[in-house]
Amino acid sequence: MTTSTGPAPIGATRSVQEPRTPRRRAFARWDQGGPGSRANIPMRMVGGALIAIFFLLPYTVMLLGSFKSRPEILRIPPTYLPSEWHPENYVTMWSTPETPLPANLTSTLVIAVAATLLTLLVAMPAAYYTARFRFPGRLAFLFVVLMTQMLQPAVLVAGLFRQFLGWGLNDTWLAMILINAAFNLSFGTWIMHSFFASVPKEVDEAAQIDGAGRWAVLFKINLPLVWPGIVTAIIFTFVASWNEFAASLVILSSADKQPLSVALTKFVGQYDSAWQYVFGVSIVAIIPVVILFAFIEKRLVAGLTAGSIK
Repeated sequence: MTTSTGPAPIGATRSVQEPRTPRRRAFARWDQGGPGSRANIPMRMVGGALIAIFFLLPYTVMLLGSFKSRPEILRIPPTYLPSEWHPENYVTMWSTPETPLPANLTSTLVIAVAATLLTLLVAMPAAYYTARFRFPGRLAFLFVVLMTQMLQPAVLVAGLFRQFLGWGLNDTWLAMILINAAFNLSFGTWIMHSFFASVPKEVDEAAQIDGAGRWAVLFKINLPLVWPGIVTAIIFTFVASWNEFAASLVILSSADKQPLSVALTKFVGQYDSAWQYVFGVSIVAIIPVVILFAFIEKRLVAGLTAGSIK
């Protein structure tokens, strides 16, 4: 006995299972309560808020402390909110006898900006050359560059002091610019070397066929392609130079040439400490770095995550 299947009766409906694309499957999981579903959005928001509060709490305490008087800061039990606000702390701290803060801020800006520019000026050609050319001693050169990253100014500060004293550069901005540039050069070279190496050589060859020289290929062709790596080197070099302390404490003896990292210690004495000024100067020292991060955040994230996905 055979069974024949004829055409479906008029009015009958047949459900056809359409194949789901990966995008539809992901949306179905998101809509139906999967790991990334919208049902978990409130939990993720709460988790993110708790993490933000955890990391921002010390800065909040420091900000509130900068508006307190010294007796209130030392009060036991402590108060979290100022019982009496003192915004004049941000005015009086610039004219305290401990240290000339306007000159210290200027010194910090000059040293950090100049050291960053010098690092880029040297690191970009070095990274480009080591990424594009195979020359004798290339691996040894890269290894030496990597080894210098393991050294810190605090370890070599005594030798650096004698060296710059012999050159007549002790207690000068130039000495600190050279020190910060030298100790951040290895990181800048390595990070940009990896970005230059990711650019196909055919790009350089095509530009040279069109008549571009080596410097034109570097600045007009390669730099726009490796801009995330350059931004990463800029932010890390600037922050490291901005926060440098040990070498500045030894090399710079004049109060008006010392950076904010050293000037901050002048408010902490053996028997008395002006904590309201310590908090205020710390907030002022954080602001330029925060502004720099805000301007180049997208470029920085692109530089840090480059190569993680294909």
